[in-house]
Amino acid sequence: MSVLSFTSLHPITLHSHAHFSPSPFPMSILRRLNLNLPNHHLRRRFATVSAAVRQDTTVWTPAPLSVIEPAAESLFHVTIDVSDAPDLATSHTRAGQYLQLKIANSPKPSFLAIASPPKVAISRGVFEFLVKSVAGSTAEALCALRKGDVVEITQAMGNGFDISRIDPPEKFGTVFIFATGSGISPIRSLIESGFGASKRSDVRVYYGARNLKRMAYQDRFKDWESSGVKIVPVLSQPDDSWTGESGFVQAAFKRAKEISNPLSTGAVLCGQKEMAEEVTSILVADGVSAEKILKNF
Repeated sequence: MSVLSFTSLHPITLHSHAHFSPSPFPMSILRRLNLNLPNHHLRRRFATVSAAVRQDTTVWTPAPLSVIEPAAESLFHVTIDVSDAPDLATSHTRAGQYLQLKIANSPKPSFLAIASPPKVAISRGVFEFLVKSVAGSTAEALCALRKGDVVEITQAMGNGFDISRIDPPEKFGTVFIFATGSGISPIRSLIESGFGASKRSDVRVYYGARNLKRMAYQDRFKDWESSGVKIVPVLSQPDDSWTGESGFVQAAFKRAKEISNPLSTGAVLCGQKEMAEEVTSILVADGVSAEKILKNF
């Protein structure tokens, strides 16, 4: 998935920023409910209640699994049939969006980045995901299900990758794309949605994984390259036969980078927080505008 870590929803890896929402009820009323509670306890209790209320407003739709199969070591292809829920299909409008998923007896929902391009939801009535099975998580329980089992999902969420910020292709000829692990999931959606790669002079995907056994979508690399996207696999723990880039994605990029014109350069990031921060620092230091560095969270 990318469970949202968005660099992964890996199951996406979402990087959330906690914040406190003020109470819609005056503190005087809350104090009357329990005069013995100090203010910070009242706020904490109300924050918990508010979170529950917000969760209760989430609209969940049951949908069956149509595909669940290994994609790579600890990664699974998961396809959910949304053909009977057109409102779900039409909610996916931009690569990089994600949704929430829950299954029976699971303690909490997972955030999953949608791997398929939006057009697939409309034409075939499915959402496709790349899900990382993490021990003890909802994602692990999902990967143990079978075809036909029913899960519950929300509509697509988030703004996705705002490609308009690096358009037109003729003006932003160089685009560097970075992904680690299941963070390749929304990048697949981007590449297969089309973002004018063939009209750009240099589009590269630095895709990091521990080794080739953990690298998903290798069967798609040829098609991606034919669309104008160069794939640069980067392995952090390769075997002795590996002759490609090794180490971490950010280090590989730093070794190879050739930013001839930062004003015509854009980037797309999805993956581990450390990677995203370091790559952003490298790009900005070389003159690339932070507004041209796209993330899906």
